[in-house]
Amino acid sequence: MRAVVRWLFVALLIFTGDRASAGASDRSVPILVYHRFGEAATELTTIHTATFVEELEWLRANRISVLPLHEVVGRIRAGKLPAESPSVVLTVDDGHESVYTEMFPVILRYRVPVTLFIYPSAISNSKTAMTWEQLTEMGASGLVDVQSHTFWHPNFNIEKSRLAPAAYVQFVRDQLVLSKSRIEKKLGNRVDLLSWPFGIHDPQLEKMAAEAGYVAGFTIERQRVKGEEELFALPRFEVTDADRGARFETLVTGRPPKGTRQ
Repeated sequence: MRAVVRWLFVALLIFTGDRASAGASDRSVPILVYHRFGEAATELTTIHTATFVEELEWLRANRISVLPLHEVVGRIRAGKLPAESPSVVLTVDDGHESVYTEMFPVILRYRVPVTLFIYPSAISNSKTAMTWEQLTEMGASGLVDVQSHTFWHPNFNIEKSRLAPAAYVQFVRDQLVLSKSRIEKKLGNRVDLLSWPFGIHDPQLEKMAAEAGYVAGFTIERQRVKGEEELFALPRFEVTDADRGARFETLVTGRPPKGTRQ
């Protein structure tokens, strides 16, 4: 009899432990960041368009909610993470032309929201960047939210080392303010989210971003958002073409797929 009671007690501990672990996972969400799409993954930051399709198929098949980034930020600011579980957020940095030619048709087919972080100096200027007309079309779909990646994607560490303190402060302010105002003027949407170039951020940069009117900033640290992070240092997983199949599943769920060795 004692053995049975002991077994039931152990089983209860295991069950409640599993429930607690699941609850912890439910209260977090992965934010993914892409850069470029194409028929060939010639660079580390490029993934095959077919790979992206496979990922969206897996999300749909496994009933993973794709949430707008602004919704997640709003819930974090309110002290609660997304109600939908499991869930994921899709973002894209830079504004490469393949975002329009390759990614956009795919998200139209699957009807999933995506946040683009662009640096306006390249838009309609660089041969490899999107145009303002393309961004306008994407925004009109209701699926694409365009936010700031600073004005021309500087390395703040390098600029801080070469500029005098006052000049550096002005440089940062221009990067933050000009990007926000240019996007808002061109596209007419609210810009209050910021992706840090190269993931570089520090307390001074975060303070200046808040003063410029941003409410959250995003890095490229490979962690799930749990709601405990600083709002201007929210982590994201960079997705490469190697992150397919079981690796993608692990990125989204935080757990190895069933049947794989840990």
